[in-house]
This record gives sequence, structure tokens and C-alpha cells, in this order.
Amino acid sequence: MPDSLLDGDNGAVGRPIGRLVAGAAALSAGAVVGTGAASLAGAAYFARKVLTPDRHRPDDVEIASVTSAEVEFVAGPETLVPGRYGVWFDAGAGHARVGEIRWTSADGTRVARDLLAVDAGELAPGPARWNPYFYWGPPPVSLGLAAEDVLIDSDVGPMPAWLLPGEDPQRWAILVHGRGALREECLRAVAPLRATRHTILIPAYRNDEDAPPGPDGRYNLGLSEWRDIDAALAYAVAHGARSVVLVGWSMGGAIVLQTLDRSELAAMVSAVVLDGPVVDWGDVLQHHARLNHVPAPIHHLSHTIMGRHWSRRIVGVHESVDVARTNWVARAAELRHRMLLIHSADDEFVPFGPSLALARARPDLVTWVPWDTARHCKEWNTDPQRWDAAVTSFLDDLAQ
Repeated sequence: MPDSLLDGDNGAVGRPIGRLVAGAAALSAGAVVGTGAASLAGAAYFARKVLTPDRHRPDDVEIASVTSAEVEFVAGPETLVPGRYGVWFDAGAGHARVGEIRWTSADGTRVARDLLAVDAGELAPGPARWNPYFYWGPPPVSLGLAAEDVLIDSDVGPMPAWLLPGEDPQRWAILVHGRGALREECLRAVAPLRATRHTILIPAYRNDEDAPPGPDGRYNLGLSEWRDIDAALAYAVAHGARSVVLVGWSMGGAIVLQTLDRSELAAMVSAVVLDGPVVDWGDVLQHHARLNHVPAPIHHLSHTIMGRHWSRRIVGVHESVDVARTNWVARAAELRHRMLLIHSADDEFVPFGPSLALARARPDLVTWVPWDTARHCKEWNTDPQRWDAAVTSFLDDLAQ
């Protein structure tokens, strides 16, 4: 569950979720053989951890050496995967971009990658933080493209957004990042959307670091965050949009799916593009509970108390979080929008099984793009040309 806990692409997702689930496992292992109150406490701990934003972004890779052409890293799960990525260093003050693997040491402990650019600071050996987005700042900084900072009025307050004008002021795309991620995650989709003439809106949503919190300061797995994307849809329509493509990564996919279901403006959506989406939170939570040895009774009880009105205070939420409402394999017959679904078989945070099941359940709506090798929401990183071509082809076909 990557991003902060489960959503993740993002690097920030998987680590926090692992920490939180491991803690729940330690607490709940005893709870399973203890009293009902202890079991409830374990389930509440698990649920709170799932729903609580994690702002901690620790260094997670080690730079061993640097030359003008390459960066040598201590080998690890991120640094050994092909593709192009970013690296934050000097506590986030510096940033560099790296490309494909040049070599790995005979003992497998070191890996060197192409050094593509140093964007800020002076790159040197030491601790650093992997940047799965590749891009490192707003569109003018990362892409050299003009963008306007705008505010979108949501029910919890003004949400900051980047607005990139397109050739067709009536065709818009709204891009939704994953849980605990930054808006920079969305910049990977700018090129194909500009190629298809879309005006692009990249909003924050509640509980982002630069956005107002929700009433409870908790993530709601898309069940409240959709209102902020609904507000973004209203903004687009008020500024000339006649059709809107929704694009979502990880929990952003779950938010998009709730928007399609619950927004009065869903008819304005012409198509959907999802990358590594959470199609069923129940499956994602079960995956991480299993990986971290959380006993099944605790895991299942946590789902129950998330979704019950009486237990909102126990979980710390303003609204109950009904995980069943996020199961779009079970709800596949309710979908009405054409969808491009990209999901790697090697996604370690959000298993791709539900995405594949949804594609098989609705072949009339879903265009499935098989992928492998890429970790969570890093399909673009491993093959940006293929990713761009898939999105461009899908949108061009819709326009014909």
C-alpha cells in the first residue's frame, strides 16, 4: 500500500505502511489470543495506521560514489530496477536524476546508474532519498512549461492546483496523485496529454501537505477525497471544459473511481486513465496484513470498525470508511466510462490482480495494458515511450 501506507508509488507509501502494519502485527498477535477488548484495540491500531497521513520522508538509499557520468548506489529494491528516477539529497535541498543501470558488482551489493542531470545542489556520497516521480518541482521548474497556480474551492477549503493551458480549451484532463504522494507524480502524464491538446489541471486534495486537512485529518481511501476532485471538475467546467479525462495513480485511482460514482458532473468525464490503481482496498489491505503477519481476525475486524458509524471515534474518522464501496471488481457492472488501465504484474504495494479482474469483467470499457518489472506506479519510469504511446493512442481513439 504505498504511499504513506498503502498507496504508494511514491516511495513514501510503502515504507510507512510497512512500519504501521508491523506495529499492528506486534500488538495484534497477542490480541488474537487475548480478550475481545484487546482484539478491538489491535484492530483500531491497524485501522488508524492505515488512515493516518505520514509526513516522515526518511532517506532510503545510500550513494557510494559519484562521477560526471554515473552514480554508484548501495544495491536495494529501488536502485536495482531499470528505468529513470530522481534522487533527493542534502535533506531535500539537492536533486539529481539518474537513468539506466550501467553495472552491478559481482557480489550484488553495488549498482551504478547513468547520471542524467544534477538539478540542484552538489551530488556527493552519502544518504539520499529515492524520487520515483523523476520530476522534482512545479511544471516551470521540472518541465520548462508555463503553468498557473490556481485555487479550487472545496468543501474543506481552497485546494492549490497547477493549471497548464492546452491547445483545446474545451478538452481538459484532471490528474490525481497517490496517497502521501506529491503533485509532481502527475507530471509524467503531461507529455501525452499535451500531445492530445488537453488543458491540464493538477490539484491537491485534503490532507496533502500543501492543502487543508479533512474534518478528521485522516485519509478516507477515496471516500471523502473524491469531493475535492468533484470541485476540480466544477472548476474545469466553469472555465470552459466540455469533456474531461480523469487520470489517477494508486489511491488517486480509487479517488477517481469514487468521483465517477458519486459526482453529479460524472457525465462530463469522457475517459479515465489509471496507473497502478487501488481497485479494491480490501485486497490491498489483506496483501499487507499477510506480508506483515497481522492475524486474519484483527485484519477483518479492522475493516468492520472502519465502516461502522458506532466505531468512528475508535478509528478517529469523521465519516465511516466502508471498504466494500471501494471494490470495483464486485461493482464492475456499475461502471460507465471508457478506461485505460496500466498496472505492473510486479507491483509490490498494490497487487495487480483486481485491476486484471476488472479488465476481464468489463472488456467493453477497459483497455488493459500488461506490464512487468516496474514497481508500484513506476511503469512510466521503466518505459516512458511505451507509457506515453499507450495514453496517446487511447485518447486519440476516443476522439475519432
